[in-house]
Parts: sequence; C-alpha cells; structure tokens
Amino acid sequence: MPATTYAIPLWDPPSVPIAGSNERFPVRHIFCVGRNYADHAKEMGGDAAKEPPFFFTKAADAIVPVVPPNVGRIRYPKATANLHHELELVVAIGRSAADLTPERAGECIFGYAVGLDLTRRDLQNDMREKKRPWDIGKSFAQAAPIAPIHRVSETGILAKGAITLEVNGVSRQRGDLADMIWDVAHTLAFLTKYYELLPGDLVFTGTPAGVAAVAPGDRLEGRIEGLTPLVLDIVA
Repeated sequence: MPATTYAIPLWDPPSVPIAGSNERFPVRHIFCVGRNYADHAKEMGGDAAKEPPFFFTKAADAIVPVVPPNVGRIRYPKATANLHHELELVVAIGRSAADLTPERAGECIFGYAVGLDLTRRDLQNDMREKKRPWDIGKSFAQAAPIAPIHRVSETGILAKGAITLEVNGVSRQRGDLADMIWDVAHTLAFLTKYYELLPGDLVFTGTPAGVAAVAPGDRLEGRIEGLTPLVLDIVA
C-alpha cells in the first residue's frame, strides 16, 4: 500500500515524560472529574453529598510537560481576567477498559502524575449561567501542565497521601488523596460506563479546597506525596 500523505504538516503527538526513563507517554484524550473533594464542592457552591461523579474533557494539546529541575512557563491565557489553579492527581491509562468494576479498575492504570487543571473561571461561570457548555473555561492552550508520570509498578496503587499547592511560597491548597469523595477505582468504574478508556488517556481526579486566582509573575508549586512535584511560573 502507498505511504500515507497528509494535506498539511503532521504535528507531534502530545506526550508526557516517564520518570526514570527516556520513554514518553503519548496522550490520546484527557478526562477530568468535577468536584471530587467535599471541601472543594462546598467552596464552589455545592454540597458534600455523595452524588455520582460528573466529567468534562480537555484537548490533548492542552498538555504542558514540566520536568525538574526545569520550571515550567505558562502564558496567562487569552480572554480571561480570573485564571484559577486546581491541583490534581492524574491517572495515566495503559490498557483499554470498559464497564469496569472498582475491584478491577487498577488493571488499566499505567501510572500517576501531578497535574494542574487551569480554569478560566469567569468564562466557565458565564457559560454556566447561560446554561451552555463550559468547555471554553476548561479546554484551552496550556490548560493542563503535568509533571513526569510514575509507573504504578513503582508507586503501588495510590489511595492516600498529601496533596498541596503553594503560590509564591504561600499555602493555597492542602488535602489528602484519601479525602476524595470517589476514589480512583470508583471514578474509573463510573467513567467506563460512558466511555471506553484507551491507552494514552489521562484522568484528572479532582482538586482539594483552596482554588483561587493566579496572575503573571506567580510561581506555583504542586506536590503529591511520592510523585515528582510540578513547579511553574505564570508569565504575561
């Protein structure tokens, strides 16, 4: 068969470095879980009731890999005056999965990373008030900075551990993975009722309380116990 040709130049697929390796994890799709920590649900105007999780997505090219000792640089995005940080545990999917039970969810996990769900909050709120999809507030260039992925064979299944974010050295977010309303296993089980997860997918699992605005000149330092931290600057 003739070689495939493309009408425009083919771009490099988004990918994330793997800790301790020269290999990279190609990113296919990004799923995100909304309001998965009780205190964050309250600060966003909801309650802590254990309702089924809900999901939204980001484009794969929102990924910005940040590898220490480098400090990432994120441009303050267009069309917003209220950019918020949301620090999250990211689950990398290594095997296809559909209709999972929580007991089997760990079978599809490739590894974990520290990630940020950056949100144009003013645009998100405007769309919510108009009862329109709020993708414009969540999916945009550089909306998903991420540190290197650690293989689950090295970390084990992560169910607890401190998750913290500092902005300019001041604590903003502080919690524990055990505080999730729905743990990773149940989150993946819910997600696979609606989608088939595929190798290369990333799942952002929700953020603790303390989300707030950042501005050009701010430095963000996100940490999850046992994983490579994520450090980046917001630039004009």
